[in-house]
Amino acid sequence: MATIKSYTDLEQSKKLAEILPLESADYTNLGKDEDNVLTRPYFESCSSELKEWIGKDEIYPCWSLTALLKTLNFPSLTQNKEDEWEVCIFDHDNDDYIEKTASNPVDACYEMILYLRDKNVKNK
Repeated sequence: MATIKSYTDLEQSKKLAEILPLESADYTNLGKDEDNVLTRPYFESCSSELKEWIGKDEIYPCWSLTALLKTLNFPSLTQNKEDEWEVCIFDHDNDDYIEKTASNPVDACYEMILYLRDKNVKNK
């Protein structure tokens, strides 16, 4: 069984920082090392004098699976028989479901957030 990611990786974190409110991040990645992550809320770890370093290869917000799910409107997360994870939300404007799959739930949520932004789908 593959290891499930605990939070967004550095590339995903950089992209989500452009899309999501920084307040929604619940972890902090310090530096370029993927393993150097603080496990306390993002804004608790970034005092006001540190916030100016965000995005300069020193400090990045990152999101846990829980934080990512909270950004989606009534998400459904399941694992299929092929060991892929699927996140699904209902698009009220088009009266249809939107599904995104990935090898782990963090990546599935990340793909859903990018899709919603690219397609300009109302999420909340």
